[in-house]
Amino acid sequence: MTARSTRRTTATRTRLAAVGSIAVAGALILTGCGDQTDSGGGSSEETSKANSAPLFSKLPKEIQDKGVIQVGTNAEYAPMEYQEGGKIVGVDPDIAAALGKQLGVEFKFTSGSFDGLITSLNSGRYDVAMSSITDTKARQEGLDDKGKKLGPGVDFVDYFTAGTAVYVQKGNPKKINSIEDLCGQTAAVQRGTTYEQALKDQSAKCTDAGDQKITIEAFENDTEAQTRVKSGGAVAGVNDYPVAVDLARKADGGNAFEVVGEQVDAGPFGIAVNKDNKDLTAALEEAVNAIIEDGTYKTILEKWGAESGAIDKAAVNGGK
Repeated sequence: MTARSTRRTTATRTRLAAVGSIAVAGALILTGCGDQTDSGGGSSEETSKANSAPLFSKLPKEIQDKGVIQVGTNAEYAPMEYQEGGKIVGVDPDIAAALGKQLGVEFKFTSGSFDGLITSLNSGRYDVAMSSITDTKARQEGLDDKGKKLGPGVDFVDYFTAGTAVYVQKGNPKKINSIEDLCGQTAAVQRGTTYEQALKDQSAKCTDAGDQKITIEAFENDTEAQTRVKSGGAVAGVNDYPVAVDLARKADGGNAFEVVGEQVDAGPFGIAVNKDNKDLTAALEEAVNAIIEDGTYKTILEKWGAESGAIDKAAVNGGK
């Protein structure tokens, strides 16, 4: 996503080199980072920031001055990022809040279409995209799932790891035990994600082996894919492992879905940054390492039951 295994390989929160327009759902400030005023960055304020936020000086001057990092996300992937009570909450917003304390700025999240996040980032709408986006070489290089150049690509600061998981109706009526069992079946998935690519790859394996292809129903958002599985229109859905586990635990009080088999194709989730913004990438890498070292990172993952995705050290462009 894999994860978005962009949720998220190429078309590529497991998330493919995403294209398309983005429909903004709303912006919410999610961090409490001390004094968050939008000032001109005078010397006294910078001194104050440096004292309370050890990595403030590492940020690009433009971000120091505005005091905000604009974040694009697709808030539909509990527990990673989702909307609750009019706010965007989850693992990613909490990690962003912790990074904000290290950097002395607030992270302001705006939710929109997943498959438009990278395009919007490179157009300047956002400073970063943080939405369970799987760090892949294709996304780094701006390629689609066929290797066609779509854009300049992005850099990633890796902060989590997750694989692709298959979920089915509770009771598993079609006896699906792995992604390999989906040959000749219908599966639902969110469009533009690494797990959509996982289904395409598996479908090719099915036909190569003389079996029937997988009928892949790709939806604009993951909620629609879940509904399709719940209604029986698709025998299974494919998602990032932590998202699938949370879905099985919470949907209809745990009575709607179950996860089958093991997660596959685990890969890093990364904070996407414009390739021209190397200073911001470096500052974010330092900040991720800082919250890992001081224990804040572990506490956040434990809060959301996402400990399986913990990493020991941040990396830049660690995806394959």
